[in-house]
Parts: sequence; C-alpha cells; structure tokens
Amino acid sequence: MDASPDVVDPIEAVAARMESIAAPLAEDDGVRRFNELYLAVTRAVVVAERDAIFEDAAFLSRLDVVFADLYFAAIDDLDAGRKPSRAWAPLFEARATKGIAPLQFAIAGMNAHINYDLVLALITTTKELGCGLDRDTPQHRDYVAVDRILQRVQDEIKDRFTTGAVRDLDRAGGVVDDIVASWKVSRARDNAWTQAQILDAIGHSGFLRKQFLTALGRNVGFAGRALLVRLP
Repeated sequence: MDASPDVVDPIEAVAARMESIAAPLAEDDGVRRFNELYLAVTRAVVVAERDAIFEDAAFLSRLDVVFADLYFAAIDDLDAGRKPSRAWAPLFEARATKGIAPLQFAIAGMNAHINYDLVLALITTTKELGCGLDRDTPQHRDYVAVDRILQRVQDEIKDRFTTGAVRDLDRAGGVVDDIVASWKVSRARDNAWTQAQILDAIGHSGFLRKQFLTALGRNVGFAGRALLVRLP
C-alpha cells in the first residue's frame, strides 16, 4: 500500500523546522548562521539518501532526526529564556556580538552540536535500533560517508560567508582561515563516535554518566569560546 500523501518525511519535517527557526532571526544573528549551515547539510543528506548511497539509510535517517531534536530542544530553551547547556552557551551568548565572522558562528554551532549532542544522539539511536557502536559496520561506514557531504557543504558555506568586509578583515589577520584550519568535521564526528562508545561502556551508573556529560559539556564550551574570538 502506498504511503498517505499526508505523511511528512521525518527529514523534511526537520528541514521545515530549521526554516521556521531562521525566519524571525536577523541576517547577522549567530544562531541563524549556524542554522543556515545545518539546513544546507540536512538537504544534502536528503539527496544522498534518495540516491541510495548508504548501506543502512534507515539508521542515518533516524540518527538525523534524533540529532536535530537535540538542537531544537536547545532552541526551545533559548526561546523560553532557560539557561543554555555548557556546550551551547558560547554561541547563544555571542550571537549578536559584532566582529565575529559568519563562518565562526557556523563552526561554533557545529562544535556544540557534533561534539556534544551527537554523542547523545548516537547512544539513543543505536539503542533504539539495536545496532551497537562497533566500527566497520554498515552503520559506521554510512556515518563516515556523511563526513564527505558535511565537508563539501562547509566549504560551500565558507565561500558564501567570507565575502566583502569579512573577507578583507580576514586577509589582514587570517583569523577565519586559522579557525577553519583548526576545525575538521571528520575529526569531530570521529571523536563523537568514540565518546559515545565510552558513554555506552559506562552503562547504567547515573553518577558516572552525569560526571562524564558535565566534563564533556565543559570541554565543548571551552572550545566554542575559542572559536568565537573577535576579528582584529
């Protein structure tokens, strides 16, 4: 039986939510800059899934939704005036700061979302689907394949964001180039998989889990502040 035309694809729903987040935000809002990058990545992954390049597209689709929901929860907290997590605090606090390049905001958001949220999303998704966190599996190979998509989109966004005055400032100081050089999406995602393996090994110890996530959030927050240094 064909799917009902009223049924919305989960990834399309994710993209629609991102569009609604962007709508009221100013062009130079740091959250909007990250959201723009994330939306571009989401659309690129949708195309890849439709082209059937993945071994286990169901795993990636579910991971995408769980992952995005953590970003949406952070946005909901922001809109409600609740204190942000340590991972997201640097971006949310600096979102209106002048002298920070658009690409810096985008990468700072990736730092929070990949280095912290993705760890939690991997735990949730693999437990739901019962596929584990071993490497060299269909799920891990697909996960690594996404790295290439992310890097391509990041490169495209860099060209779009580093124009005009931002480009001229960066030529003088090289700050944005230095930040981009220090940030590797494949390295961040590989680290997130490792951190998820560690968290999974901790098991049901509430105390150890809390300590682990507190330390992880703190470290991600420190990295986020370093990424948001103002241009000279």
